[in-house]
Amino acid sequence: MLSSAVPLLHLLALGFAALVFASPIFGHQYQSVLGDGASASSSGISAGFFASLERLSRLVDITYCVGTTGVRWPFSCISRCSEFPSLELVTTWNTGVLLGDSCGYVAIDHGTPPIAAELPSAAHGEEQSDTKSGGAIIVAFRGTYSITNTVMDLGTVPQKYVPYPPEDHEGGVLPDEPEKACTNCTVHMGFLLSWQTARRTVLPELKRLHEQYPNHPIHVIGHSLGGAVGALAALEMKAILGWEHIIVTTFGEPRVGNAGLVKYLDRVFGLQDEENEPERRTYRRITHVDDPVPLLPLSEWGYRSHAGEFFISKAELSPTPSDIRPCIGDNDSNCIAGVDENELDWAVRLGSAKRSSPDADSLLSGIWPIPARLKLWELLFAHRDYFWRLGLCIPGGDPINWDKERRPAFAINDEL
Repeated sequence: MLSSAVPLLHLLALGFAALVFASPIFGHQYQSVLGDGASASSSGISAGFFASLERLSRLVDITYCVGTTGVRWPFSCISRCSEFPSLELVTTWNTGVLLGDSCGYVAIDHGTPPIAAELPSAAHGEEQSDTKSGGAIIVAFRGTYSITNTVMDLGTVPQKYVPYPPEDHEGGVLPDEPEKACTNCTVHMGFLLSWQTARRTVLPELKRLHEQYPNHPIHVIGHSLGGAVGALAALEMKAILGWEHIIVTTFGEPRVGNAGLVKYLDRVFGLQDEENEPERRTYRRITHVDDPVPLLPLSEWGYRSHAGEFFISKAELSPTPSDIRPCIGDNDSNCIAGVDENELDWAVRLGSAKRSSPDADSLLSGIWPIPARLKLWELLFAHRDYFWRLGLCIPGGDPINWDKERRPAFAINDEL
């Protein structure tokens, strides 16, 4: 037990060192992990859709105040809350590291009505019955507390995933509808535990809000671990509860389950239809050129990436609409989902890693044999670089953001 804990303590120390190297004093240009082969589409995405994703990234950044300095009613925190005057806090939750490390908030946006293109029925050519209801419901999941927890999360074994209604759903009766069946599906045990714990707080509030505002879309957003938990939450809302207006946006989401679960999620959110306009998708999985987390857990462990990806090809902050590529299918070779981690010049070895002799080209030999030239702090912080550097609850967010162009409190053509 002690020997297995030592590498994790080393990683925690590295995380502290990374905070130093990430400061503007040590600023530097990033070198892409994926090499020159990863390039953005020449057209990128529209300015309006870019503004929408950027706004959602700031909303998910606020989750890092939950469990630290806090988020308070009406919607107040020491970080970015003042940028969203139309939001009203409903509840927050913080389960702690022993109960799945889940943390986040539920809020109601009383602002601009959602645009038709963002509603699932609009993608199928159906007319909206009420476009004057306005606003949106937001449920936001934060990432994990520490590097140590991330490593432990990615090291757990998968378990069977059965999307049946729990006891508080319809008396626990197994649904007969074939679209609710998930055949040969497995899910990451830690991610499922996080959602099962958080749902005790989240679902009752969402049910109440959904009844009160039946025409409001529900935006599920998450970063890192929060993206994986958000995926499972959204699956339950859409496939089991039958809620239609579910829009999911995740940043740096790790792989959630096996090929069976990927196929199921793609079907539930209509991601298998490659002819659909990418910006009309109701599941948007944002990845970053230097972020290795969307490639974890490894495919050798049975995990796969699902569709809906939008790939940020620019390594350094801040990206532009032309830097973001809409990806096709589960494994677009021009995006991070199509990269075989065996081809990357780095490897993750946990527990049973064979200790090798130290040399100048290796960092943490025998723990994580990552070539030093890849600069571990780049890999760590690229996982936080989604429009802004996420994950630090202080005024203005992470200090590296302070010299970036300030965004308006509203978004062009935004769904919120």
